[in-house]
Amino acid sequence: MDQPTSPPQSGVNRKPEWLRIHLNTTEGFRDVKKLIRSQRLNTVCEEAKCPNIHECWGDHRTATFMILGDTCTRRCRFCAVKTGLPGAVDWGEPQRVAESVREMQLRHVVITMVNRDDLKDGGAAVLAATVHAIRAEAPGCSVELLSSDLMGRRESIAAVCESKPDIMSHNIETSRRLTPLVRSRSDYDRSLEFLRTAKEIDPDTVTKSSMMLGLGETREEILESMDDLLAHGVTVMNLGQYLQPSRTHIPVQKYWRPEEFAELKERALEKGFHHCEAGPLVRSSYRAGDQYESYRRNVHPLFRESGA
Repeated sequence: MDQPTSPPQSGVNRKPEWLRIHLNTTEGFRDVKKLIRSQRLNTVCEEAKCPNIHECWGDHRTATFMILGDTCTRRCRFCAVKTGLPGAVDWGEPQRVAESVREMQLRHVVITMVNRDDLKDGGAAVLAATVHAIRAEAPGCSVELLSSDLMGRRESIAAVCESKPDIMSHNIETSRRLTPLVRSRSDYDRSLEFLRTAKEIDPDTVTKSSMMLGLGETREEILESMDDLLAHGVTVMNLGQYLQPSRTHIPVQKYWRPEEFAELKERALEKGFHHCEAGPLVRSSYRAGDQYESYRRNVHPLFRESGA
């Protein structure tokens, strides 16, 4: 097998036209921001500098809540979330998230987390508590978890799965070859095993993963990763363009064109994924509610039969 080699550090500097973002600070955007501040919550939308924040907050009144603090124990070369020694676990956070979900009248919510390798369970108990709190406060809301790999501990994965999220998501982020260069203290096969284990523990859950493109991967490597995910029970996939958050992060090696994303989406569906979002601005939780609705209509037999 080829040894990992570092992608060129020069990268490409100028963003193409199709990556221009139109900011729209609407009243809806301000309302969501005010609510998040009042509840002392974190969102990956802000921490990871998501390009879709104005669309999601302003037009759709959705946010991806990031729990277990705002400080990650890993230092991945693509990620803008700050790293260091996290603070103590805030056990009131699950209830505050649930109350915000209820107040925003969400039909679908995404909960993600920082890596908490300092905790024995990796933060699994707080993830599970957040799902239970949302079920109590907003029973009509579907819940998607975007989890860390929880260091691959089966008991931690089981604790989260037993809370019965509708979607269990974990991102492989990049190809096998580039993983050691891009992700900190992470392993490509451990990520695949996380997804396989989640599906094994709860066969009813939808498993999902995402990749960033533009880090130096080849088209063949993307297709190989699709095959790996399918072999581990994953049926929903997202593909988006990596954008360098700062000069200290790994540089962009290529801007994939919209038509290339469209072709990759077509290949993913041909290979057997039930749903795939692919485009330059697609992120893990981009239009996640619409995605889950589409998945249920196209795949879930009870949903189809009811005509809901």
